Amino acid sequence: MAGTESDLVLCYNKGCGQAFDPNKNTQESCVFHPGTPVFHDAYKGWSCCNKKCTDFTEFLNIKGCTKALHSDVKPVEPEKPKPETVLKDEVYVYEAPKPIKPEVKLVRPDENCPMIRLETTVATSLKQLLAKQMNESLSKVDLGSVSTEIQPGTSCKNGGCKKVYESKDSSDEVCVYHPGTPIFHEGLKFWSCCKKRTTDFNSFLEQEGCTKGSHVWIKPDAHLSQVECRHDWHQTASNVVIAVYAKGCDPQKSYVEANPVKLHVVASYAEGMYEQEFILQGVIEVGSSCVTMAANKLEIKLKKANVFSWPKLSLTLEELAKLRKE
Repeated sequence: MAGTESDLVLCYNKGCGQAFDPNKNTQESCVFHPGTPVFHDAYKGWSCCNKKCTDFTEFLNIKGCTKALHSDVKPVEPEKPKPETVLKDEVYVYEAPKPIKPEVKLVRPDENCPMIRLETTVATSLKQLLAKQMNESLSKVDLGSVSTEIQPGTSCKNGGCKKVYESKDSSDEVCVYHPGTPIFHEGLKFWSCCKKRTTDFNSFLEQEGCTKGSHVWIKPDAHLSQVECRHDWHQTASNVVIAVYAKGCDPQKSYVEANPVKLHVVASYAEGMYEQEFILQGVIEVGSSCVTMAANKLEIKLKKANVFSWPKLSLTLEELAKLRKE
């Protein structure tokens, strides 16, 4: 006897959706897709077979790829995330971040504290520029006429070089020297142009140079006129960076020294001698500050003693006097 319409049960297998009689359910009754729908790059299909199309109606009519019993068990749907419940009278208060202020107000040291020369690094770009300038100047000099003025036994004036002048052939030898300046800091002794460090003075004197060039038997002592040099500065939360645009400054004649509230800059370059003193707005950590000499500028990186924004780089004498009264 055929089952009535009320005896029919809906099949929940994907791609089937037919009503079936449970008494006539066989392994050949249901044609369905055991996989999941896949929608990718405008294509629609099933993960269980390779049939794909771009039309949604056509996708719905793709015939199943597997035969089995009809199933009247409704698949379990994944649980939807519950929306956050907000109480009717609940109020959210937003507070803007507070500006950074120094945790502890530092006592400003005296401007007359001893000055310490900052650790200096000579960049490769400056070494190359100085070597080029040296070669250009030597090409314009008559070494034959100069050699008659050099006395045998004259030592090379380049830092770290121990060669002495013996004859004309001495000028053809390669000079291995340090283009930077000697630095003595916290018991360490080293050259600003390389990273070899020692605590023994004799070992420091024996350190081989880090740059090759030509010997300098006679050091020019021409007086350089005082010149103005453009500079600017910027800051981060922890550092103040000053750029002095002295192109091709001489590492042996240029230096930067500081105490916690004062900065002294000396830059010797082709235009002349730039010298400037800054009474700093804030307080710095001298031991954590440093200098980099590059081909086109001298960059000074000052470590702030406390984290806060400097309104300006330096103070005038009037501003300093007012600050002392506070």
